[in-house]
Amino acid sequence: MLHQTLQHYFGYDQFREGQEAVIKNIVSGSSSAAIFPTGSGKSLCYQVSALHLPHLTLVISPLLALIQDQLLFLKKHNIAAAKIDSSMSVDEVRDTMSKVREGEVKILMISVERLKNERFRKFIKQVPISLLVVDEAHCISEWGHNFRPDYLKLPQYQKELNIKQALLLTATATPSVIKDMETKFNIAPNNIIKTGFYRANLSLLMHPIAQDKKLHALTRWLGKKSGQASIVYVTLQRTAEELASALQQSGIEAVAYHAGMPTDIREEVQQKFMRNGIDCIVATIAFGMGIDKSNIRNVVHFDLPKSIENYSQEIGRAGRDGSDSQCLVLANLDNQSILENFVYGDTPELNGIEAVLSEIQSAGTEWEHTLYGLSMGSNLRQAPLKTLLVYLEMQGIIKPLYSYFAEYRFKFLKDPAQILNQFTDEKRVFIEEIFNASPAKRTWATVNFERMSEGYQEQRSRVITALEFLHERNNIVLESKLMTDVYQILNSRFDSQQLAETLHKQFAHKEQSEIKRVHAVGQYIQSAQCLSKGLSTYFGDDKAPGQCGTCSVCQGRVAQLPLPATMPALSAQQVMELSQGFISACDKQPTPVLITRFLCGISTPLFMKMKAKKISNFAALQAYPYQQILTLLTNQQ
Repeated sequence: MLHQTLQHYFGYDQFREGQEAVIKNIVSGSSSAAIFPTGSGKSLCYQVSALHLPHLTLVISPLLALIQDQLLFLKKHNIAAAKIDSSMSVDEVRDTMSKVREGEVKILMISVERLKNERFRKFIKQVPISLLVVDEAHCISEWGHNFRPDYLKLPQYQKELNIKQALLLTATATPSVIKDMETKFNIAPNNIIKTGFYRANLSLLMHPIAQDKKLHALTRWLGKKSGQASIVYVTLQRTAEELASALQQSGIEAVAYHAGMPTDIREEVQQKFMRNGIDCIVATIAFGMGIDKSNIRNVVHFDLPKSIENYSQEIGRAGRDGSDSQCLVLANLDNQSILENFVYGDTPELNGIEAVLSEIQSAGTEWEHTLYGLSMGSNLRQAPLKTLLVYLEMQGIIKPLYSYFAEYRFKFLKDPAQILNQFTDEKRVFIEEIFNASPAKRTWATVNFERMSEGYQEQRSRVITALEFLHERNNIVLESKLMTDVYQILNSRFDSQQLAETLHKQFAHKEQSEIKRVHAVGQYIQSAQCLSKGLSTYFGDDKAPGQCGTCSVCQGRVAQLPLPATMPALSAQQVMELSQGFISACDKQPTPVLITRFLCGISTPLFMKMKAKKISNFAALQAYPYQQILTLLTNQQ
C-alpha cells in the first residue's frame, strides 16, 4: 500500500534508503526520527505518512522559504496542504483555518513562532492531529549547531495539543543531539533511522593558504570549472559583495547573495541559479536552505565554516544527482576570531538578565513588550533575549498570550470622501471615525486608537479589519509596525539575583560549547584521518569506509594550517588607554565585558543606541583574542 501511494502521488517506483522504515514506524502508531544527509528525501517520510493517517499532520518548519517550497511541491502532487504564516492576510488565515477545521486539509505547515499565539493554540487544540512533524529537528537541542529556543517548547505543545506521534527530521545531528531528541520526544532508540553521512561522489578537499592568496587561488580553481554550478560560502555579507565583484572582474560569472539584500533581489538571484542562468553564487549561510538543485558541482568555503555541522549541511548541497562533485575549503585560521566573536556577542551579561527579571517583577499580571524595546533596555541581542524568554517560560514564570502590532499607519490612494461614499449608515460613521482619529504627517496617517469616540475605543480588532478591507480594495496602503508580545505573569515572587545567576551560568556553559564547536573545525581540517570517514564519525556513523580515496588526506595531502600573524604584545595599560573614549561616552562605568565588546567590534543594542562605531577605537583590537582582552581588563579591577 505504501508503494502504491508513492507511485500514485509522487511517481516514484521505489523508496530511497531509510524512507520506508520511517514511514512504517509512523503508520504503525510509533514516533520516529529520520536522520538522513541533506537532499536524501526526508520530507517524503511525512508526506507519504500523512496520506495514511486519519487526521491532520502538523509540520513545524524554521523558515518561511522552506514552507513555501514544500507547499508548492505538495500542491503540484495534488495533496491537500496549506500553510499559515505572517505573509498571509487576515482573510487568508481565516479561510485556511476554516478548511483545517472542516478536515479539508491533510498537511498544515507553520513556523514554530505561530504556536506562541494563544488564539492559534486554542484553535488548533480543537482539531484532531495525528502527527507532529519537526523539520530541522536539531534546533531543539541546546547542544546542536543551530539551537532555536522556541523549539524547546515543542514537546510541551505536543502534550498540550494531545498529539500522540512525532516525526523528527534532520541532516545534522551528533550522537549527543540525537540523545537529546530521543529524550525530549520519547522516541524509542530503534525508531531513530539513520542512513549514514558518507557520500562517495563528494571529494572533500582542504587547501591551506594565506589570506592574501585566497582570491587568486579561487579564481584559478573556478576558472577551470566554467559552466558548472558552484556555491562559494563566506562569513560576512560585506565579503560576499566584494568577492563576487572581484570574481566578475576576473571573468567569472558570480553573483552575491546574503540576508542584507532586498527580498526580491535575493529571489531573482536564487531563481536564476536554479534555472542555470548563473554559474556561481557567493553567499553567506543565508543561501541554501531548501535549495533543491541537483547539479551543483562545486561548494567552496572561502572562509572557515562556523561549525562541522554547518560544513556538512553546506557541502550536502553538492552532487545530489549522484555525479562527482568537489568541496573545497580555502583554509587558514585568520577569521577564527570573527567566528568566536559571534559567539561571545550572544552571551548575555548578568546585569542584562537582571534588567529583564526586574521588568517582569514590576509588571503585574500581564507583561507587554516589543522585542526591540526590551533588547535596547537590557542590552541583550534579540537572539539570546528570545532564548532567555523561553528559559523563563520553561521555569513557569511567564506564559505567552498573543502578539499584536502597536502601530498602524496608512496613506490614501483615493480621496477620503470618495472612500466614504462606498459605505452607508453605521459603517460610514465608523470609517469616518477612523480617519478623524488618524493624524497625518505628510502622506502617512497614524491611527490613534485613544482618540476614537467612546464606544469605538474597545473595537481595536474591528478598526484593523476595516483598514485591511480598505487596503485590499486599493483605497489605502496599510503598514503595521512595532510587534508587541503579551505574556501572562505566572510567578513574580522569585529570587531575582539567584535566578539571574543560574541563567547566566546556563548561557556561559552554552558559550563554551559553541567555542569548542568553532575550534573543532580547525582540528577536523588538519586531521590525518580520511576526511569523509572523520565527518561520518563525528555524526556517529561507523559504516563509512576507512578511506574514500578522493579526499585530500587520501591523496596524501594532510592540511597544516598557517598560524595567524603574530600580534604585538598588549598591556593592560594600553587596553585601558584605548578604552577611555568609550568609557567617557557611557552614562555609568561599563563592565569589562562591555569594554571588551567595544574594542573587539562586537555590536550590542547599546552600541547602536550610542552610535559606538563613531567613538574612537571601536574595533581597535578586533584581531586580538576576545578572552585575552577581557582577562587584561578584569585583572585591572
